[in-house]
Amino acid sequence: MAGGAFAVDGPASALYGKITVAVVITCIVAASSGLIFGYDIGISGGVTTMVPFLSKFFPSVLKKKEEAKTNLYCMYDSQVLTAFTSSLYIAGLVASLGASRLTALLGRRNIMILGGCTFLVGAAINGGAANIAMLILGRILLGFGVGFTNQATPVYLSEVAPPRWRGAFNTGFQFFIGIGVVAANCINYGMAKHSRGWRVSLGLAMVPAAFMTIGALLISDTPSSLVERGKLAQAKKSLQKVRGSKTDVEPELNDLIKTSEITKSINQEPFVTIFQRQYRPHLVMAIAIPFFQQLTGINIIAFYAPILFQSVGFGSDSALIGAIILGVVNLCSILVSTFVVDRFGRRFLFLLGGIQMFVCQVGVACLLAVTTGVSGTKNISKGYAILVLVLMCIYAAGFGWSWGPLSWLIPSEIFPLKIRSQGQSISVAVNFATTFVLSQTFLTMLCHFKYGTFLFYAGWILVMTLFVAILLPETKGIPLDSMHVVWERHWFWRWFVQLQTEPPRVNEHFASTLN
Repeated sequence: MAGGAFAVDGPASALYGKITVAVVITCIVAASSGLIFGYDIGISGGVTTMVPFLSKFFPSVLKKKEEAKTNLYCMYDSQVLTAFTSSLYIAGLVASLGASRLTALLGRRNIMILGGCTFLVGAAINGGAANIAMLILGRILLGFGVGFTNQATPVYLSEVAPPRWRGAFNTGFQFFIGIGVVAANCINYGMAKHSRGWRVSLGLAMVPAAFMTIGALLISDTPSSLVERGKLAQAKKSLQKVRGSKTDVEPELNDLIKTSEITKSINQEPFVTIFQRQYRPHLVMAIAIPFFQQLTGINIIAFYAPILFQSVGFGSDSALIGAIILGVVNLCSILVSTFVVDRFGRRFLFLLGGIQMFVCQVGVACLLAVTTGVSGTKNISKGYAILVLVLMCIYAAGFGWSWGPLSWLIPSEIFPLKIRSQGQSISVAVNFATTFVLSQTFLTMLCHFKYGTFLFYAGWILVMTLFVAILLPETKGIPLDSMHVVWERHWFWRWFVQLQTEPPRVNEHFASTLN
């Protein structure tokens, strides 16, 4: 089906909205929730290469690293060390599932505030950790914070942004994740040679947590969430603020009220509703897209970039610089996605990024196989190590304008209001569950599979690119309440989707204008 160029007139134009200063500021503040997730992703890998940190908490890893006979792929293989990184994701999984009910009761904004406060406490505990138990406790609290914010923020952005620019505004979340990663890598580089540098790196996570929490206190909740909780006067004020005070918001507000009333009249448990046949396409995407996002290998590479670059021949400082370069490239590519996602569509970027990542992963695997040998005992030359970095940067760019931001955008925009929170919770939970398994096994996989690890991820990238090409419909520019049309017109999913039983509303105009 076509991406959908809409001819809008009359009151339906209110659903488009326009880009106002208020909506830009609101979305920037909300998207800054990504800072805490990005900072954690970037800080973990660098801290785990710091000698004082390893000598205090993981002396066996340090001993293995210093043994000359150690296979270069296996020097960091430690289940306790990976537990430090991956424990956050089990906590995040639990928090994201619980957050769906909390957002219905408290609203999107308040869950973001709760997540920021929880993350703040976890960062303080990690910065002052005296033993592994404190480290893991801090990581668990960080996980709860990230679980809450990752569930609430993408939905918040999709509900507040004008439909025409929803993709661009939603990529802001991934952009702030990228900023967090780069900032963390820079801090790690500056603190690497200090005896207590790891405490500074971990403790400074309180700064982005405080920043996003204070910011969240200054913005209002989404109109959809306010209507859902019966706060109609506040919902109208929120709409007028983000759409512009001179815009007639009554048609959009009436649509939200009708949708909310229908949802309440059904009176069915949302986690039961979401498994109904007509929502099968939505559920498949909410599970498959975050699952595939992690199987690109990007978060694993972000966690362990300094370790990875040390493993392929970089020195300690050079490895941290390499991680910074990788983060900057990813950040710039997210900006590219921001400017083109609503012009060229989601599918185009998914397919382009998938092909790009596949070629780079295969290239890295072949390069390592040739230069380090099948056993991984040969040292890689500096020139080849730089070539690995170049390929990884091209790979990071492909992820940055495709599977990075779009994996948060798609699940947040495809669900109807009655199951939107539950759908986003499932999506985030799958993301965390997959990340936990991969982060817990990556160093062992690198030790045993060696260069084949990159072929493993390349194979999954090929599968997910084919999945998008065959099964993902285009959703650009379509109002959230008209999203059912993309499933009804899809060659495969239309057999699952039943026609909506809700009364005709203004947004039905959009369905009739799809090509």
